[in-house]
Amino acid sequence: MAAESEVEVSAEADELAVTKMALEERTLDLQRLQAEYLNYKRRVDRDRELVRENATYAALTPIIDVLDTIDRAREHEPLEGGLKAVAEQLDRVVTGLGLVKFGAVGEAFDPTIHEALSHIGTDPEVEVTTCKVVAKSGYKIGDRVVRAAQVLVVDPAGE
Repeated sequence: MAAESEVEVSAEADELAVTKMALEERTLDLQRLQAEYLNYKRRVDRDRELVRENATYAALTPIIDVLDTIDRAREHEPLEGGLKAVAEQLDRVVTGLGLVKFGAVGEAFDPTIHEALSHIGTDPEVEVTTCKVVAKSGYKIGDRVVRAAQVLVVDPAGE
């Protein structure tokens, strides 16, 4: 009888050990699946953001020509009436979508954001190659340059 009860205890212990191993395996499987799901979710969120950024870029790029036309109109005379209201609304909308205008006279020339159309000599008042004339403003969305500012540059005197 004692041998029989030892066999039963041994069988129960073996069954318990097998059950614990199965539980451990399932726990590891669950943890792996949770990690895979979290990575999947991050990847989908990142891809969704990239698609949104690319769509914004694609939608705003052609509007830059309209903004250039409005800037040229402003150079000739102040905008008035309905055209002024439309221009201001368009500026608010594109700014709200993240389009930022850049490029100003006096900025140090940076080939990553400026396109030098011409070199117009030297200037004793500058210490580095500098934007002297801005033919067309540049635009960015975040860190992404939509269009480089088109500029005419001068070098410091003495170089």
